[in-house]
Order: sequence, then structure tokens, then C-alpha cells
Amino acid sequence: MELRYIGFDQAQNTRVYKFDGRAEDKSAIRFAVSIDMALFLRHHVGIQEGPTLCAQKLTADFVAQHRGEHELTNEDLAAHVAERIAAKARKGNHHKGGFRGRKPEPWQAPFPWWRR
Repeated sequence: MELRYIGFDQAQNTRVYKFDGRAEDKSAIRFAVSIDMALFLRHHVGIQEGPTLCAQKLTADFVAQHRGEHELTNEDLAAHVAERIAAKARKGNHHKGGFRGRKPEPWQAPFPWWRR
């Protein structure tokens, strides 16, 4: 299923992201994913991440063969934040080790422009 984001509607504190889906047989289907806007604030997730998160939710729902309404939940955003933290930790562990150049000799100044 190929998804294309086409916009959103908002009523009160609920935003509904709309997508057009194209199946392999080229038939078009309209999908909507709703989210309570307070969840973005609660999880410190930017609103601009909404369309991407909704597309991921739709894809997961397709794999699970979920029929019916689609909604981004508190658990979905919590999982997104946990994955973001884990990715940041993996990236941080990769770069640990301090100075990546050659180790300076004890008689060398710590910066080339700093001479004794």
C-alpha cells in the first residue's frame, strides 16, 4: 500500500490526519488517523512529526490487518519517544572514546595555537 498525506482536519483537541492509499491494483482508498493533541505536548513530540507517525501507524495497522478506525494512542507516542531515546543512546555509545585524532605527546600544548 502506497500512502500519500493529503492534510488534516481539527475539531477541538482532536486532529485527524488524512491519507490517500493506493493498492497494487491502483484502487484508491481514503484513510484517517486521529490523535488527541494533548499527547504531543505530554510526550514532547513536535506536531510536525504527526504525519510521519500516522503513516507508520497505518502501515502497522495494515500488517496487523486492523479494520476500522485508526488512532494514535498514548502508547504509540510513548513507544516513539522510547525508540528515539534508545537510538540516541546507541549513537552516543558509538562515539564514546573521547578524542578521535592521534593522542598528543605530553610536551605538546592541548591546542596548536597555544604555545608555551
